[in-house]
Amino acid sequence: FIQMLRSAKKRDVLELLRRAPEEMLPFVVEAAVATQSVASLAALSDFLNFGKEHKSLLEKFLYAAAFSPRPSGELLRLVLDKLDGKQLAPEVWETGIVAVGSLVGKLCQQKLCGLQQEVERGVETILEGLRGAEEEPEVVVYLLALGNAGLPETIPTLLDYAEEGPTAVTTAAISALRRFPTWHISSKVKRAMRRIFHEKRKSYEKTCRLAAAEMLLDNEPLPMDILNILLATNELEMETATFLLLKVQNSLR
Repeated sequence: FIQMLRSAKKRDVLELLRRAPEEMLPFVVEAAVATQSVASLAALSDFLNFGKEHKSLLEKFLYAAAFSPRPSGELLRLVLDKLDGKQLAPEVWETGIVAVGSLVGKLCQQKLCGLQQEVERGVETILEGLRGAEEEPEVVVYLLALGNAGLPETIPTLLDYAEEGPTAVTTAAISALRRFPTWHISSKVKRAMRRIFHEKRKSYEKTCRLAAAEMLLDNEPLPMDILNILLATNELEMETATFLLLKVQNSLR
Protein backbone atom coordinates (compact mmCIF):
# COMPACT_ATOMS: atom_id res chain seq x y z
CA PHE A 1 0.00 0.00 0.00
CA ILE A 2 2.85 2.39 0.84
CA GLN A 3 4.62 1.49 -2.41
CA MET A 4 1.41 2.29 -4.28
CA LEU A 5 1.15 5.67 -2.52
CA ARG A 6 4.75 6.52 -3.40
CA SER A 7 3.83 6.63 -7.09
CA ALA A 8 0.44 8.30 -6.61
CA LYS A 9 -0.30 11.93 -7.43
CA LYS A 10 -1.55 14.40 -4.86
CA ARG A 11 -5.12 14.39 -6.18
CA ASP A 12 -5.25 10.59 -6.00
CA VAL A 13 -4.00 10.48 -2.39
CA LEU A 14 -6.43 13.25 -1.46
CA GLU A 15 -9.32 11.41 -3.08
CA LEU A 16 -8.35 8.26 -1.22
CA LEU A 17 -8.34 10.12 2.09
CA ARG A 18 -11.72 11.69 1.37
CA ARG A 19 -13.38 8.45 0.28
CA ALA A 20 -11.88 6.09 2.87
CA PRO A 21 -14.41 4.54 5.29
CA GLU A 22 -14.18 6.05 8.77
CA GLU A 23 -12.71 2.90 10.31
CA MET A 24 -9.99 2.78 7.61
CA LEU A 25 -9.08 6.46 7.69
CA PRO A 26 -6.46 6.25 10.49
CA PHE A 27 -4.68 3.49 8.55
CA VAL A 28 -4.63 5.58 5.36
CA VAL A 29 -3.31 8.62 7.27
CA GLU A 30 -0.51 6.53 8.83
CA ALA A 31 0.38 5.09 5.42
CA ALA A 32 0.50 8.54 3.86
CA VAL A 33 2.84 9.72 6.64
CA ALA A 34 5.03 6.63 6.18
CA THR A 35 5.22 7.29 2.42
CA GLN A 36 6.59 10.83 2.95
CA SER A 37 6.36 11.63 -0.75
CA VAL A 38 5.77 15.25 -1.77
CA ALA A 39 2.34 14.26 -3.07
CA SER A 40 1.23 12.38 0.06
CA LEU A 41 2.37 15.16 2.41
CA ALA A 42 0.66 17.80 0.27
CA ALA A 43 -2.53 15.72 0.31
CA LEU A 44 -2.35 15.39 4.09
CA SER A 45 -1.84 19.13 4.39
CA ASP A 46 -5.04 19.78 2.43
CA PHE A 47 -7.02 17.03 4.12
CA LEU A 48 -6.21 17.59 7.80
CA ASN A 49 -8.01 20.58 9.24
CA PHE A 50 -6.61 21.15 12.73
CA GLY A 51 -9.37 23.60 13.47
CA LYS A 52 -12.23 21.19 12.81
CA GLU A 53 -10.92 17.63 12.46
CA HIS A 54 -11.74 14.97 15.06
CA LYS A 55 -8.91 15.06 17.60
CA SER A 56 -8.32 11.29 17.57
CA LEU A 57 -7.44 11.43 13.85
CA LEU A 58 -5.12 14.40 14.40
CA GLU A 59 -3.39 12.58 17.24
CA LYS A 60 -3.02 9.51 14.99
CA PHE A 61 -1.30 11.70 12.39
CA LEU A 62 1.01 13.28 14.99
CA TYR A 63 1.93 9.91 16.56
CA ALA A 64 2.70 8.52 13.10
CA ALA A 65 4.96 11.50 12.44
CA ALA A 66 6.68 11.24 15.84
CA PHE A 67 7.43 7.52 15.42
CA SER A 68 8.60 7.81 11.82
CA PRO A 69 12.06 6.14 11.81
CA ARG A 70 13.63 8.44 9.20
CA PRO A 71 11.49 11.57 8.92
CA SER A 72 12.03 14.25 6.32
CA GLY A 73 12.27 17.98 6.79
CA GLU A 74 9.03 18.27 4.81
CA LEU A 75 7.21 16.13 7.40
CA LEU A 76 8.47 18.38 10.21
CA ARG A 77 7.37 21.46 8.27
CA LEU A 78 3.90 19.97 7.82
CA VAL A 79 3.58 19.34 11.57
CA LEU A 80 4.84 22.86 12.41
CA ASP A 81 2.47 24.46 9.88
CA LYS A 82 -0.49 22.59 11.33
CA LEU A 83 0.37 23.66 14.88
CA ASP A 84 1.18 27.27 14.04
CA GLY A 85 -1.37 29.77 15.35
CA LYS A 86 -4.18 27.25 15.74
CA GLN A 87 -6.65 26.90 18.59
CA LEU A 88 -6.14 23.23 19.37
CA ALA A 89 -7.54 20.74 21.83
CA PRO A 90 -5.02 20.39 24.71
CA GLU A 91 -4.32 16.73 23.86
CA VAL A 92 -3.59 17.56 20.21
CA TRP A 93 -1.33 20.49 21.13
CA GLU A 94 0.59 18.37 23.67
CA THR A 95 1.09 15.51 21.23
CA GLY A 96 2.13 17.98 18.52
CA ILE A 97 4.83 19.69 20.60
CA VAL A 98 6.27 16.35 21.77
CA ALA A 99 6.18 15.15 18.13
CA VAL A 100 8.15 18.23 17.03
CA GLY A 101 10.85 17.34 19.56
CA SER A 102 10.97 13.76 18.30
CA LEU A 103 11.24 14.86 14.65
CA VAL A 104 13.99 17.38 15.44
CA GLY A 105 15.94 14.70 17.32
CA LYS A 106 15.71 12.19 14.49
CA LEU A 107 16.62 14.73 11.82
CA CYS A 108 19.68 15.73 13.87
CA GLN A 109 20.63 12.05 14.15
CA GLN A 110 20.62 12.07 10.33
CA LYS A 111 23.19 14.92 10.50
CA LEU A 112 20.64 17.44 9.21
CA CYS A 113 20.95 19.89 12.13
CA GLY A 114 21.96 23.27 10.77
CA LEU A 115 21.26 22.15 7.20
CA GLN A 116 17.48 22.47 7.20
CA GLN A 117 15.44 25.52 8.15
CA GLU A 118 12.69 23.24 9.45
CA VAL A 119 15.00 21.91 12.19
CA GLU A 120 15.92 25.42 13.34
CA ARG A 121 12.25 26.39 13.27
CA GLY A 122 11.33 23.32 15.30
CA VAL A 123 13.96 24.05 17.97
CA GLU A 124 12.91 27.70 18.17
CA THR A 125 9.24 26.69 18.45
CA ILE A 126 10.04 24.56 21.51
CA LEU A 127 12.38 27.08 23.17
CA GLU A 128 10.08 30.06 22.56
CA GLY A 129 7.14 28.09 23.89
CA LEU A 130 9.13 27.10 26.97
CA ARG A 131 10.16 30.69 27.65
CA GLY A 132 6.56 31.87 27.35
CA ALA A 133 4.90 29.01 29.26
CA GLU A 134 3.23 30.11 32.48
CA GLU A 135 1.32 27.01 33.53
CA GLU A 136 3.24 24.07 34.99
CA PRO A 137 1.70 21.42 32.63
CA GLU A 138 2.78 23.54 29.62
CA VAL A 139 6.36 23.74 30.90
CA VAL A 140 6.43 19.96 31.39
CA VAL A 141 5.31 19.35 27.78
CA TYR A 142 8.05 21.60 26.37
CA LEU A 143 10.65 19.88 28.57
CA LEU A 144 9.49 16.49 27.26
CA ALA A 145 9.91 17.84 23.73
CA LEU A 146 13.46 18.98 24.55
CA GLY A 147 14.17 15.50 25.89
CA ASN A 148 12.98 14.02 22.60
CA ALA A 149 15.13 16.45 20.61
CA GLY A 150 18.25 15.53 22.60
CA LEU A 151 20.24 18.62 21.63
CA PRO A 152 23.37 19.11 23.78
CA GLU A 153 23.05 22.90 23.59
CA THR A 154 19.78 22.68 25.55
CA ILE A 155 21.40 20.98 28.58
CA PRO A 156 21.97 24.29 30.47
CA THR A 157 18.28 25.14 30.02
CA LEU A 158 17.25 21.72 31.32
CA LEU A 159 19.56 22.13 34.33
CA ASP A 160 17.95 25.46 35.24
CA TYR A 161 14.48 23.92 35.23
CA ALA A 162 15.72 20.84 37.09
CA GLU A 163 17.08 22.88 39.99
CA GLU A 164 14.56 25.71 40.19
CA GLY A 165 11.25 24.20 39.13
CA PRO A 166 8.42 22.67 41.15
CA THR A 167 8.27 18.89 41.48
CA ALA A 168 6.65 18.06 38.12
CA VAL A 169 9.01 20.41 36.27
CA THR A 170 12.11 19.11 38.06
CA THR A 171 11.09 15.52 37.32
CA ALA A 172 10.49 16.28 33.62
CA ALA A 173 13.80 18.13 33.28
CA ILE A 174 15.82 15.33 34.91
CA SER A 175 13.96 12.79 32.78
CA ALA A 176 14.99 14.75 29.67
CA LEU A 177 18.61 14.90 30.86
CA ARG A 178 18.67 11.14 31.45
CA ARG A 179 18.07 10.60 27.72
CA PHE A 180 21.48 12.04 26.85
CA PRO A 181 24.40 9.62 26.41
CA THR A 182 27.04 9.52 29.14
CA TRP A 183 29.56 11.69 27.24
CA HIS A 184 27.14 14.63 27.53
CA ILE A 185 26.75 14.23 31.30
CA SER A 186 29.45 16.71 32.26
CA SER A 187 30.81 17.67 35.66
CA LYS A 188 28.40 20.64 35.60
CA VAL A 189 25.44 18.28 35.19
CA LYS A 190 26.73 16.06 37.99
CA ARG A 191 27.19 19.02 40.33
CA ALA A 192 23.57 20.02 39.75
CA MET A 193 22.40 16.45 40.44
CA ARG A 194 24.39 16.41 43.69
CA ARG A 195 22.76 19.66 44.79
CA ILE A 196 19.33 18.19 44.10
CA PHE A 197 19.97 14.85 45.80
CA HIS A 198 21.62 16.36 48.87
CA GLU A 199 19.14 19.30 48.88
CA LYS A 200 21.87 21.94 49.00
CA ARG A 201 19.69 24.82 47.79
CA LYS A 202 16.13 23.78 48.65
CA SER A 203 14.00 20.77 49.52
CA TYR A 204 12.97 18.36 46.75
CA GLU A 205 10.39 15.61 46.57
CA LYS A 206 11.66 12.06 47.01
CA THR A 207 11.08 11.23 43.33
CA CYS A 208 13.28 14.15 42.24
CA ARG A 209 16.08 13.17 44.61
CA LEU A 210 15.94 9.56 43.41
CA ALA A 211 16.09 10.64 39.78
CA ALA A 212 19.13 12.81 40.54
CA ALA A 213 20.84 9.92 42.34
CA GLU A 214 20.15 7.62 39.39
CA MET A 215 21.75 10.18 37.05
CA LEU A 216 24.89 10.11 39.18
CA LEU A 217 24.98 6.32 39.46
CA ASP A 218 24.23 5.62 35.79
CA ASN A 219 26.90 7.89 34.32
CA GLU A 220 30.39 6.79 35.38
CA PRO A 221 29.91 7.56 39.09
CA LEU A 222 32.78 8.88 41.17
CA PRO A 223 33.67 6.96 44.36
CA MET A 224 32.73 10.12 46.27
CA ASP A 225 29.20 10.04 44.81
CA ILE A 226 28.71 6.39 45.70
CA LEU A 227 29.94 6.97 49.26
CA ASN A 228 27.78 10.06 49.80
CA ILE A 229 24.68 8.33 48.41
CA LEU A 230 25.29 5.37 50.72
CA LEU A 231 25.68 7.69 53.71
CA ALA A 232 22.47 9.51 52.78
CA THR A 233 20.45 6.26 52.80
CA ASN A 234 20.61 6.30 56.62
CA GLU A 235 18.20 9.25 56.58
CA LEU A 236 15.83 7.91 53.92
CA GLU A 237 12.76 5.69 54.12
CA MET A 238 13.45 1.95 54.00
CA GLU A 239 11.96 1.49 50.52
CA THR A 240 13.92 4.41 49.05
CA ALA A 241 17.15 3.33 50.79
CA THR A 242 16.75 -0.24 49.49
CA PHE A 243 16.21 1.03 45.94
CA LEU A 244 19.39 3.12 46.08
CA LEU A 245 21.42 0.28 47.60
CA LEU A 246 20.38 -1.95 44.70
CA LYS A 247 21.38 0.77 42.23
CA VAL A 248 24.79 1.08 43.91
CA GLN A 249 25.28 -2.70 43.79
CA ASN A 250 24.45 -2.68 40.08
CA SER A 251 26.93 0.16 39.47
CA LEU A 252 29.67 -1.69 41.35
CA ARG A 253 29.05 -4.81 39.30
